[in-house]
Amino acid sequence: MWINGRKGTTIDARDRGLQYGDGLFETMRVRRGSIRLLPHHLERLEEGCRRLKIAGPTATTLRAELKKIVGNRREGILKLMVTRGPGRRGYRPTGLEKCTRIVDLHSLPRTILQGAAIPVRVRHCATPMGINPALAGLKTLNRLESVAARSEWSDERIWEGLMADVDGNIVCGTMTNLFLRRGSTLMTPLLDRCGVVGVMRRWILETAGELRLRSVERRVRWPDLRDAEEVFLSNAVVGVKSVGLIVNGRQRLRPTAFDTASLLRERLDLL
Repeated sequence: MWINGRKGTTIDARDRGLQYGDGLFETMRVRRGSIRLLPHHLERLEEGCRRLKIAGPTATTLRAELKKIVGNRREGILKLMVTRGPGRRGYRPTGLEKCTRIVDLHSLPRTILQGAAIPVRVRHCATPMGINPALAGLKTLNRLESVAARSEWSDERIWEGLMADVDGNIVCGTMTNLFLRRGSTLMTPLLDRCGVVGVMRRWILETAGELRLRSVERRVRWPDLRDAEEVFLSNAVVGVKSVGLIVNGRQRLRPTAFDTASLLRERLDLL
């Protein structure tokens, strides 16, 4: 672990990231000795800092630091957190805080490599997502909704849980973005009210045209999942995961196609 460019595990207890979740983070995949989709990660972090008015580190500083930290690591998971930094007591920032950056490098679990093409089981979570357009799309340090949703099950056969907003629109997984395909239309939930705009989600939408797919962002409900030919999930670490079974109480959905996810994984493997 590195804090502000130096190895260590200690941060100031007054740090607003600890006190209030006042910050952002990026979870990145180290692939063949480099960070996959790094420009997308840095652009999202910069946009998040702009919207939260955090004076974050420059992209140049982060590129150099992350490259040094990755070193000779061929595969791994890299987590970058940027907080507003230590500050006075109270919610209101003074504007004088100096940001804290924390980088954590982990080994890549073997299951990620071995199970990339195996369709997974997912369930519908009871924990709802609150609606807040001001924070929609951002990957903030406050992930309590995902923590609560992920705590709903202990069955190791279930890989992920789908989360809906308070109006019943399916938004995402606890750690993933959601895609549905029917014919040549690729659908993903609109994230203008809540949810995280994932970098892998962005890459998939950018790549859809190469597969002759028309991408659409809109509200998604349970009937949309029922009518879909293919369902898959994405995030920066696992890439693209096909869904083979969706459980919602007594209801069971079994998507029958996996070809789009397979084609996306082939292209992703070249990055």
